[in-house]
Amino acid sequence: MLTVGLTGGIGAGKSEVSRLLVEHGAVLIDADRIAREVVAPGTSGLAAVVDAFGTDVLAADGSLDRPRLGSIVFADPEKLAVLNSIVHPLVGARSRELESAAAEDAVVVHDVPLLTENGLAPLYDVVIVVDAGPETQLDRLVRLRGMTEEDARARMAAQATREQRREIADILIDNDVPLEALKKRVAQVWDDLAHRARQAAAGSETGTQEGTE
Repeated sequence: MLTVGLTGGIGAGKSEVSRLLVEHGAVLIDADRIAREVVAPGTSGLAAVVDAFGTDVLAADGSLDRPRLGSIVFADPEKLAVLNSIVHPLVGARSRELESAAAEDAVVVHDVPLLTENGLAPLYDVVIVVDAGPETQLDRLVRLRGMTEEDARARMAAQATREQRREIADILIDNDVPLEALKKRVAQVWDDLAHRARQAAAGSETGTQEGTE
């Protein structure tokens, strides 16, 4: 098995890269999706968030009002740290469960938005950073996600810098390019990852055989 940490700044296009990797055969573990699951109605995660931030972060149906919570935490590093201390351990535990179910020769891609910020790079065999310039990020957040420019800039500022992300990259994917160019780059990266996964599986099998002799 090859474990891959996939990250990038908000609006860099990480989700598109993860989608393309899945098309090639990767097993995707999406931290954002899991983060939603662990604070769904009725979970201990949601109860802990309400204890920390109050019932104002709940929607009328009792679910988490994510835009409301986001507006609170992304403007205040201390409150963001509190939220992360609740959610991240739950996400980590669920991610490990999903990874353990993957095949021995699988390429398991962990889509982790805050990989850089939380110092998680050493947990993965390979770290891929999807990179885009800040103006590209801002344009995508405002034009495609409907954020205000102020909200978009606040969310970008709450994350690691572009330079910090690039420093931890084993593989860098430039996403300031047309989609066709991105697809070609991801195909190249996939060939590399699949080769590494086969080597890892072969080495694991050899080690197991030697241990039984």
